Amino acid sequence: MSRAQIVEMARSDLEYGRKGTQDQAKGLFKVPVSHYFDPDRFREETEKIFHRLPLVLGASAEIPKLGDFKTIEAVGKQILITRTKKGVKAFINMCSHRGARLVQESCGSAHRFTCPYHAWTFNPDGDLVAVYSAKEFGELDKESYGLTRLPCLESAGLVWVTLDPGSELDIGLFLSGYDGLLAEFGFGTWHHQKTQRVEGPNWKVAYDGYLDYYHLPILHRETFGTDIGNKANYYSWGPHTRMGRPDETLQEFEDLPDEDWPDERIMAGVWTIFPHISIASFYGGGRSVMISQLFPGDTPETSHTNQIFLMKEKPETEQQIREAEAQFALLEYVVEEEDYATGIALQKNLRLGARDHVLFGRNERGGQYFHNWVDRILETDDENLSDLFLTG
Repeated sequence: MSRAQIVEMARSDLEYGRKGTQDQAKGLFKVPVSHYFDPDRFREETEKIFHRLPLVLGASAEIPKLGDFKTIEAVGKQILITRTKKGVKAFINMCSHRGARLVQESCGSAHRFTCPYHAWTFNPDGDLVAVYSAKEFGELDKESYGLTRLPCLESAGLVWVTLDPGSELDIGLFLSGYDGLLAEFGFGTWHHQKTQRVEGPNWKVAYDGYLDYYHLPILHRETFGTDIGNKANYYSWGPHTRMGRPDETLQEFEDLPDEDWPDERIMAGVWTIFPHISIASFYGGGRSVMISQLFPGDTPETSHTNQIFLMKEKPETEQQIREAEAQFALLEYVVEEEDYATGIALQKNLRLGARDHVLFGRNERGGQYFHNWVDRILETDDENLSDLFLTG
């Protein structure tokens, strides 16, 4: 079913390509400039979006084996992700004794986690298995002092975690079937090659760029060239969006059955996972994707992005490795020196009061859709949050 939907999108891109048109919104759309820097709104976005909704905190390829773990700081919270016999689990990376950070390393493999402060020891399932000097410490119900577990789902080769341990939002419901389409990548068998970090502007300024082909032949003319095209078609599932392109060259596949359309063509485009993920395909050193994992910073005007590079096949030859490294270096430069440098300068201008809004055109439907979802979620209380994803 998912592949049929993906091929249907490709056929739609083909028809737009033949007509020389693109998907468009009904009208122009305005976003108040204060939404990009107001501290009260920023605090509300952090609490109601990033602390309430599932976030992609890792890829399966980062923790491929039993016992593998990954730690990450997400919106001020220290998180530990482990692969156990019962599947992938996520916890607050905090010892339940006195609150010390339990695991210091960013990744690795372990059968036990021992706190560096008082040597309390936990297993990868989060159970407290040993207390240092237990007899002297006093009687303790170990079952009550396991690690604080977080809602977690591994699907489509990605790991979603909700930062609120008491969240009742079903992660599968939130995904709105989108993970079924992402599963066509087959990330579960891909190789994690590298992760690098870039600093950026307000998280929405940064994310606006991931939803926009309009700027590509202008801002990136020196790196990607001017023939890349500025038109996009948008397809959505709940708050999640895939950007395709009008593409007449897809006609060479139109008479083939769905299973024979080439993966690298039909899975191209940009796949965004609300509120902070962009997945784009590249080919340096072999087929790869850059998963841009965006987090708001400590202030409204800052953010950072982890660029996670997955490759369908691990590069083996020196040439493949060189080409992959060159691809990753280029993408770091493009995002940091072109996209985010522009966004940081833009961010400063928004505070000047010269305009009271920023404008999204009919051809920028992805940005319009994203900001509408931001507003809808901020306006929704906890008890009605699930209802948003029942209706899409």
